[in-house]
Amino acid sequence: MADNRRSKVVTEGPQRSPNRAMLRAVGFADEDFIKPIVGLANGYSTITPCNMGINNLAERAETAFKQAGAMPQMFGTITISDGISMGTEGMKYSLVSREVIADSIETVCNGQNMDGVLAIGGCDKNMPGAMIAIARMNIPAIFVYGGTIKPGRYNGQDLTVVSAFEAVGQYSAGKIDEEQLLGIERNACPGAGSCGGMFTANTMSSAFEVMGMSLPYSSTMAAEDEEKAESTEKSAFVLVEAIRKQILPSQILTRKAFENAISVIMAVGGSTNAVLHLLAIANTIGVHLTLDDFESIRQRVPVLCDLKPSGRYVTVDLHNAGGIPQVMKMLLVHDLLHGDALTISGQTIAEILVEVPDEPPANQDVICSWNNPVYQEGHLAILKGNLATEGAVAKISGVKNPEITGPARVFESEEECLDAILAGKINLGDVIVVRYEGPKGGPGMREMLAPTSALIGAGLGDSVGLITDGRFSGGTYGLVVGHVAPEAAVGGTIALVEEGDSITIDAHQRLLQLNVSKEELAKRRANWQPPQPRYTRGVLAKYAKLVSSSSLGALTDLHLG
Repeated sequence: MADNRRSKVVTEGPQRSPNRAMLRAVGFADEDFIKPIVGLANGYSTITPCNMGINNLAERAETAFKQAGAMPQMFGTITISDGISMGTEGMKYSLVSREVIADSIETVCNGQNMDGVLAIGGCDKNMPGAMIAIARMNIPAIFVYGGTIKPGRYNGQDLTVVSAFEAVGQYSAGKIDEEQLLGIERNACPGAGSCGGMFTANTMSSAFEVMGMSLPYSSTMAAEDEEKAESTEKSAFVLVEAIRKQILPSQILTRKAFENAISVIMAVGGSTNAVLHLLAIANTIGVHLTLDDFESIRQRVPVLCDLKPSGRYVTVDLHNAGGIPQVMKMLLVHDLLHGDALTISGQTIAEILVEVPDEPPANQDVICSWNNPVYQEGHLAILKGNLATEGAVAKISGVKNPEITGPARVFESEEECLDAILAGKINLGDVIVVRYEGPKGGPGMREMLAPTSALIGAGLGDSVGLITDGRFSGGTYGLVVGHVAPEAAVGGTIALVEEGDSITIDAHQRLLQLNVSKEELAKRRANWQPPQPRYTRGVLAKYAKLVSSSSLGALTDLHLG
């Protein structure tokens, strides 16, 4: 066996017997000490439906590892439910949890000298957190997605968690009554699994499948279906073989893999958060990736899938129509995917896709034909200008006219903004500015699902712009621009905007501009004072001190070398 680090630690000489003693207490026999020891990072919790079915999958993987000739060691890692903490102070911990998850997996696997790791996660930050750890450690690894939730149903309509947020806006605008509001809320989430549209969890699971770090078709399986458990079991066998062959993340997470992921994210209409997370993972593994790469790929990849939040279908519908491999094959046929990229199974992307049809099934309209896409170009545009010299991310799917020039409506927090929307104080043509919600300023870069859903629910999604140095939920759509960098807390131009200033959002020109003279901006900058930290102790204080710009992935270890 090649370079089995843990086995060396516990088998070289009689002086290693104390190490063995503690392992015997957890079930090791004499013959087990020559087997690869595999970490099983289990994201199970009852905090959120995204993760409540994961323990069954972890136990299935544990059994499979033993059958494959490995010794699994299971340990827990945390999750934060974005959907539950959304719109509250608790949402500040969401992006922070990505770093905590990465740190915890790295700590256990390196502290115990494990030969490989299988990570199982569900909610949004589980996936990038695990992959950052995998990139840091560079030991054989595979990711298992806990699975997507099945759609809720009410009055003949498919529902997701975003339906509940949008219903609040509809109720406030007088479009639905209280009975309908409660009916949507009670039926939106019917069981286990991550949010059902092409929101952040399903976007990142899809990206990891494309990158070769998860098994084919696994990223769109429903959490409660047997095939998800079977895929988990197979993942354990694949990982043990990868340990034997020493197939490492650095061989898989290459520049080609990241380009493949971006292409598929554009094709499926994925979340803005994928930009942030892929930048972070690439930086960690040592691949040069910038915001400009997303823009260049966007311009040549069409949106092929009609998925929520802006489309009609949910992720289980995509799975039934052929899943991510079908989308990948269409891109491969049109030279928009690197077929020679390696996967954890040892096969290339082209080898995995050889039996997949070139075109999607004719009896469905979830995946559109190549000649009739949802949009001719990708939906995640990178905007720059004096309001975002480092860049910002605009999600323009479902927007009739992705450009607006209007007066700024300035809010210092998400809560202030939401109150104004629900009170009917936002007018057609306004450009909302929500600032001091960035990585440092929030801290934690909260998602703005509540305000953006309220705008959609009130019928203002096409006529009001919203920009922020915070993030957006994967469930967000409309004329919205997030990840504005530099952020307000470090003196970015967004900190200098005043009520009534003219702002231009123009996705066609990829422009985010504050229409104020340089001289006036210089005066404002001279008078600007950085705010006092909102937290001085604890994890949020540490995060604010360490975190990098969102344009670099909002990493906490970027500048420590």
